[in-house]
Amino acid sequence: MDHQVQWVLDIAFREDESRIRHGPAPENFAILRQIALNVLRQETTAKVGLKAKRLKAGWSEAYLLKVLSGLAK
Repeated sequence: MDHQVQWVLDIAFREDESRIRHGPAPENFAILRQIALNVLRQETTAKVGLKAKRLKAGWSEAYLLKVLSGLAK
């Protein structure tokens, strides 16, 4: 994985602080974080960073639906 992508995942998703360590869970969650990162990068209406987009999607169902509707394009 690219060093820059790893840094973004750590900053936006606090990946290094994850306590998920057993079985296939760490790899599965890493894949989910990468998918979320790609989806958030595609959403361009909010002029904020990825971490702020992630938090906004968690707080606002309308924004979450906007982010997820970008997948259907």
